Amino acid sequence: MAKRRSAVDLLNNGREPHIVPIIPPGAPGFAEARGGSMVVSSPREVDAVIRRIEPGEVMTLDDLRGFIARRHGVAVACPVSTAIFANMSARAAEEQRSRGVDPDQLAPWWRLLKKGGFLNPKLPGGVERQAALLAGDGVRVSPLRKQLAVYDAAERVPDWARPTA
Repeated sequence: MAKRRSAVDLLNNGREPHIVPIIPPGAPGFAEARGGSMVVSSPREVDAVIRRIEPGEVMTLDDLRGFIARRHGVAVACPVSTAIFANMSARAAEEQRSRGVDPDQLAPWWRLLKKGGFLNPKLPGGVERQAALLAGDGVRVSPLRKQLAVYDAAERVPDWARPTA
C-alpha cells in the first residue's frame, strides 16, 4: 500500500504554472475569459501569494485569481485549481503548525476569503477557526446574511494585489 502524501508534499509537488491558450466551451473560466487565455497556477505560486498578505489585510479568492492572471498576462486564472491550491496551502500550514513550526513562518491562509468577504467553512477548523485567527490580526468578523464575513474586506486588499488603472 502506498504511503499517503502529506499536505506539505502536495504543496511542493514541483508542478509549474502553465497557460491554456484556448479554453474549451463549458470549462471553468470559459465565460469569464471571453476568448482569452487562462493560467493554471501551481500550489507553490498560490502559497507564495498568500504568504504576502500582511496582518490586517485580506484578499478574496477572486482577488488572488486576478493577481495571478495579471502576473501571467492572461485573462483569468483557473477558478478550480486556484481554490484547490489555496486549500492545499492552508492544510500544509496547519500540518506545519502541528509539527511545531513557528506560526510566523506559516502561510496566513485565514486571510483568504470567499467572494463578498465571507469566511470559508472548507478551510481547516471551519469559519470559527478562521474568525479567531483574523481577530488575532485585528480584523473584525461579523454576521452577514447568516454567514460570517469581513465587512470591510474590499478596503483591506493589499495595494500590490489591486489591478492598476
